[in-house]
Amino acid sequence: MKRSKKLIIAILLVILLGLVLFIAGTLFMTPDLSHETKNILVLASDKDEQPNGGVDMAFMVRLENGSLKNYTPIYPGGMTHPTKSAPGGLGGSMMLHDCLWNGLDEGMQNAKEIVESRTGMHADAVVVVYDKGIDNIINSIRPLKIDGVETDLNATDIIRQNDAYNGYAGNDNVPGNMSRSDAVMVLAKALANTAKDPVKKSTMVQAALTEYSNGNIVMEPQGSFTKLLATKGFETLL
Repeated sequence: MKRSKKLIIAILLVILLGLVLFIAGTLFMTPDLSHETKNILVLASDKDEQPNGGVDMAFMVRLENGSLKNYTPIYPGGMTHPTKSAPGGLGGSMMLHDCLWNGLDEGMQNAKEIVESRTGMHADAVVVVYDKGIDNIINSIRPLKIDGVETDLNATDIIRQNDAYNGYAGNDNVPGNMSRSDAVMVLAKALANTAKDPVKKSTMVQAALTEYSNGNIVMEPQGSFTKLLATKGFETLL
């Protein structure tokens, strides 16, 4: 399997896990997108950083004819809204990092508008994945192994350990040597490998469903996206 496809699968792993059971209630009530071409904007967010979370990393996932095709990492730095001002009394234009401030529904629309304005990529659906949700899923199947070595770090610290913080002042003493997108992939691939164990996979499914119910995995539009993911057999993707 090509590396790019493996990475796409890894990005969507947590989302897929959370939807395995939820889709049962919407499978026959929503549009069938299984043969369409769509872009899915995935926002990785720190839930406690500010109201509704600060977006620390984003990916545009491309599906063609219902199949996972490729992904594009989107770094929040410098990504501003073409017309809206920063929320919460912040100065300047609204940044992608702060787009969720005034609420998730408005925030996901803000994210779509910012990304399309700055990259030309239109998002047909948006998914917010909070760090708390990922941490709780990780905790359900510990010990987690990163490249074969057990770690007790949470999701954010795993990423920080590998992130070189390129472009940030004062990063001379940062131990990481990866781009942020590659640092995210280290964690995502570790979760994908863990899910190959059927017992741990089942545990992760239950934990992820709980995180979806708790609002730590959020989707828009809900129905059409769940229908699309329902057409993809999880076991066949890993």
